[in-house]
Amino acid sequence: MGLANGTTVQEFILLGFEVVPQKRFTLLVVFTILYILTLAENITIILLVFIDAHLAQIPMYILLGNFSWLEMCYVSTTVPRMIFDLASPPGIMSFHACFLQFYILFSLGSTEFFFLSAMALDRYLAICHPLHYLQIMSRNSCYCLVAACWVLGFLAHILPVTLVSKLSFCRSNIIDHFLCDPVPILSLACPPLGNTSLVCHLVMHTVFFGNVFVVLLSYGMVIFTLLKSCKQGSCSKAFSTISMHLLVVTLFYGSVGGMYLIPGGESQAELTKAITLFYAVITPFLNPLIYCLRNDQVKVALGRLLRRILS
Repeated sequence: MGLANGTTVQEFILLGFEVVPQKRFTLLVVFTILYILTLAENITIILLVFIDAHLAQIPMYILLGNFSWLEMCYVSTTVPRMIFDLASPPGIMSFHACFLQFYILFSLGSTEFFFLSAMALDRYLAICHPLHYLQIMSRNSCYCLVAACWVLGFLAHILPVTLVSKLSFCRSNIIDHFLCDPVPILSLACPPLGNTSLVCHLVMHTVFFGNVFVVLLSYGMVIFTLLKSCKQGSCSKAFSTISMHLLVVTLFYGSVGGMYLIPGGESQAELTKAITLFYAVITPFLNPLIYCLRNDQVKVALGRLLRRILS
């Protein structure tokens, strides 16, 4: 990790949002409110799923409860640090803290990809194979699927993070971002980079496109089955559930794909920050609302929980 002058990189400076103090305070307030609301929404879903006896037995809601916990971890990896840096700039982060955030953030992001695939697979089995659904997606099978999502998500980025952390940084220690992202970090590394960039892109593309394939195939079969077997108006509930799932998938995959997979997108710093802000802050806030806004079972369970609290 030596610089060209022989010194050692011990910290990075995150430029974050380069705005006037008044706008900085506004951003601080907005992010704080969004963070609190996001935690409150996801905690509510977790309580509903694991306290309500009915929802706790349904695989879809077991997955949703674990997904909410994932969203809480995901947003907590970035937003508290963003709020801290807005309150007391500049955003100085130690070398080890930076790469720890890099690893945890991308591992949680990959875990979210796997969870979205697991939830798509769950809907496929429930709608396309209803007679065998409870046998295949038993409670134990569901928890094994949850564990697999977490393990695969955290295994995927061990090699990329290790390789990037071993690079030499001889240009600067200033990252034009509000978090430790591999794209600006790699731009600070001095050549030769070896296969580090290739490995990072290979892992990212494999996780992304592999899960996109599973999601598209699963929901494609679901929609085909519904169109083939349902009479007019008789499957509105199933279509409503699927549409909510597809909206969550589109928001997350669309923003991440636009960030890392569209050529030229990584060179525009402000656009990069805006897209990152969307999938790291806005999407975790919207997901609980999208999943539960039109879900009658969640609304009924919420009513039972409120009556239990108030009684």
